[in-house]
Amino acid sequence: VQLQASGGGLVQPGGSLRLSCAVLKFVLDDYTIAWFRQAPGKERERVSCSTLVAGGETYYSNSVKGRFTLSRDSAQHTAYLQMNGLKPEDTAVYYCAAIPRYYHCSEFSEDKASWGRGTQVTVSS
Repeated sequence: VQLQASGGGLVQPGGSLRLSCAVLKFVLDDYTIAWFRQAPGKERERVSCSTLVAGGETYYSNSVKGRFTLSRDSAQHTAYLQMNGLKPEDTAVYYCAAIPRYYHCSEFSEDKASWGRGTQVTVSS
């Protein structure tokens, strides 16, 4: 599956951005979707994951919980990451990734996933 991520940019602390992840030529709801980020010199971190298994759940890392929201627009085959209350430590390249929907977020294998190109988010005054 091909993924197209967009929406990054430069924003001041406390600001908001919305990232988009379009699933090209396939059906969004056939996939478990996750957002990752990687800051310079740091390991890649999963910040959110949305699964449709067992009725559907969305998970967030403690670092973004309460500030970020992952949503899906099935008609547009696009997943979004709404990021509010951005902090300088949120600065990173953000990636979306997808695996078949029968995998729960707890089974999300980065090696098996399809990845979009990263989009840079910079939080700075």
